[in-house]
Amino acid sequence: MNTNSSPSEILFKYWNYQSFRPLQEDIVNAVLQGKDTLALLPTGGGKSICFQVPALCMEGLCIVVSPLIALMKDQVDSLRKKDIKAVAINSVMSMKEIDIALDNCIYGNYKFLYLSPERLQTEIFLSRLPKMNVNLIAVDEAHCISQWGYDFRPPYMKIRDIRQYVPKVPILALTATATPDVVKDIQQKLGFKKEHVLRKSFSRSNLAYVVLNEDDKSKRLLKVIKNVGGSGIIYERSRRKTTETGTFLQKNKISATFYHAGMDAAKRAQVQEQWINNTVQVISATNAFGMGIDKSDVRFVIHTDLAESLEAYFQEAGRAGRDEKKAFAVLLVSNKDKIELKKRVLTAFPEKEEIKQVYHALSNYFHLAMGSGADHFFEFDIADFCNKYKLEALRVMNCIKFLEKEEYLLLTESVYMPSRLKITGTKEQLYEFQVANQEADSVIKVMLRSYSGLFFEYVNIFENDIATRTKLDKAKVLNIIYRLQEHELVSYFPQSSLPKLSFCRGRIDTGLLTFSKENYELRKKVFQQKIEAVLNYADNKLFCRSRMLLAYFGETNSKDCDVCDVCLERNKQDLNTSDFEKISEKIKTLLANSNLSIIELVAQYGSNKESLIIKTLQQLIEEGSVIYDAENKLQLLNE
Repeated sequence: MNTNSSPSEILFKYWNYQSFRPLQEDIVNAVLQGKDTLALLPTGGGKSICFQVPALCMEGLCIVVSPLIALMKDQVDSLRKKDIKAVAINSVMSMKEIDIALDNCIYGNYKFLYLSPERLQTEIFLSRLPKMNVNLIAVDEAHCISQWGYDFRPPYMKIRDIRQYVPKVPILALTATATPDVVKDIQQKLGFKKEHVLRKSFSRSNLAYVVLNEDDKSKRLLKVIKNVGGSGIIYERSRRKTTETGTFLQKNKISATFYHAGMDAAKRAQVQEQWINNTVQVISATNAFGMGIDKSDVRFVIHTDLAESLEAYFQEAGRAGRDEKKAFAVLLVSNKDKIELKKRVLTAFPEKEEIKQVYHALSNYFHLAMGSGADHFFEFDIADFCNKYKLEALRVMNCIKFLEKEEYLLLTESVYMPSRLKITGTKEQLYEFQVANQEADSVIKVMLRSYSGLFFEYVNIFENDIATRTKLDKAKVLNIIYRLQEHELVSYFPQSSLPKLSFCRGRIDTGLLTFSKENYELRKKVFQQKIEAVLNYADNKLFCRSRMLLAYFGETNSKDCDVCDVCLERNKQDLNTSDFEKISEKIKTLLANSNLSIIELVAQYGSNKESLIIKTLQQLIEEGSVIYDAENKLQLLNE
């Protein structure tokens, strides 16, 4: 690795890009100057390049902390295709695999080590860390560190602890969604030596946000898809609805497919590729779909359900129009949806006794004795578990979330991991086995020819491919691999696609389970606030949708987009000078007494000229007399 190369040379050499996107180069230079930095880039803004390029410019290893196994796997695969040494450590790996991977990071000239925040505190990692030549710590999805964020994960709070082992190494935190409170919290929790935030405006001038109140969503879907055209995503809340919507679209002569985590890995990969390559036009999916997918020509993203936070909605909607051409983010909403969203507070915050019951059932399901099970990962089939104990999957998942926040359990996402194999015997021992077992000879030869590095690390293998090349059936190939393992010549782990559940400490009596006020009452309050923000967005008919979203993320000086449904409707109204002067005077009088939300202002104004009031207010904001803050309040500025 040529560490004397400039960032621009690295960018061109490995990515074939002539120049950085806006803000990327500033972030790269900040890292190279050793500054702790928080980078706020919208979805699709190219966050990975911001830490990969400077890491390649410097001697040593970049540690990347990420909560998503699938995203880590995709990035490691992408780096390896560029002949850049990278490895990821996750819950699917055995201790042997982890041991070898960490040794490679010390002695093998590796450039990137991806791992989850939970792995940072393990003894096996901490004992190796001082021996690693670390040049940067990159924290992806950094909003997970904040209790004010929409996806708080307690293990992120411990990232700061590893800085004592590498005190001179800078931290680069990256996120696509952070409110002002979260921005401040991230820097404090990561122990920034000095506050330093680089942000790109979240404004998307090519993206039109539209909210449609609709009871017959199926009919409206067809209309939107046919009117807009091009590639699109439809986000559904349940697996069942993704299947129903995909099937409905197919019956109506629209090229469509569906995607959810309950499908087997091969099928998920197949439909994802079909959509990415535009073999099918529309994909109906749960929010498990979209992370790390690089597709710029998405013309529309439609949500048929309300998200639980504006952060989640903004990130998912932002997958439309990354090529900067006209695109639409459409939310279909009914009164029933709003009622159900409010009820989600009850299901998302189960009674503590119910959480204890789920913990007890999980302990029994995995046959754990008191004190056993610590740090062991179990394949978790939630459908089988719920069927066995007559429980509802959604309620179980919400109970597990609280057990995770108290660090009793850890549940990984469902992700496909191919089979892995490492040759543990010597070449001589392997040859002796081949001679004594002729039927194994072809299998061993094909593996050695097809997969490099088998003697040094665990390598992904594909049994079907080996079977095809050896002209043996797959069962025979597997039998030979297992016999090699019995003779301690290979270490083999078959493919898996189920999520993994781990007990962070040995099983304890349910009477000893405790739940902190912070993790229950505070999280409930934050959750309610976020739901309220979503409902305000859905109900809003007065204020530019883009501006409303930007204000939520702290951008209070944006302008009307003129393309959302609210702007288009308001622009139909005419406002003469006389009306403007009269209305603006009364608005200023009202705001002089107290800061008001749009709805409060219109209510106190006491007029049926709602659209003219909003248009006047807009002009006052444009000229700087009034500002719209992050708390959805209008404030009069001193003239």
